[in-house]
Amino acid sequence: MTKRVYNPREVAELVAIQALSFVANDAEILGRFLAETGIGPQTLRSSASDPHFLTGVLDFVLRDDATVKAFSESSGHHPTTIAAARQALGESFQERDLP
Repeated sequence: MTKRVYNPREVAELVAIQALSFVANDAEILGRFLAETGIGPQTLRSSASDPHFLTGVLDFVLRDDATVKAFSESSGHHPTTIAAARQALGESFQERDLP
């Protein structure tokens, strides 16, 4: 049997999309997210394809311990996995921005 090798960036983007779904499905958390980011609810879906936006979603989730815990329980991801996803997305941008 062939073992699949996962691209850390792809995994990180999937975690971030799950985090966005989590945020969007909780009215209180969504309200805080929209207020902090200034983004409108109508642009959430289109923004989901922007890696910078996904990084911001993980930043938002990681900023509050209760939100991290709730997302962790909802998704089954350990909090360190969420933090690692944020780091992986950040590293991918730094590498891409280098000349």
